[in-house]
Amino acid sequence: MKYSPQVWDQLKNITADDLIKGLEKSGWIKDESRGNFYVYLHPRSRRRVTIHYHPHKTYGPKLLKGILESIDWSEEEMRRIKLIK
Repeated sequence: MKYSPQVWDQLKNITADDLIKGLEKSGWIKDESRGNFYVYLHPRSRRRVTIHYHPHKTYGPKLLKGILESIDWSEEEMRRIKLIK
């Protein structure tokens, strides 16, 4: 998914805690966790996404892009769950 530069400016500062809150607001359910890896499952689409969890740390651009592609959020969805403004 392609995001505008304004959206990327906001997303590059996202932490694991913010991302997990957004997943839970979107209806994703925590499936399992092992160490610093949390696996979330979407109940309707049965998609899975793995979140590498380190509190208060941001993600690198490639890792963040991969996670967001797995989640498949639109800009409108990210605004609805207040992940971006």
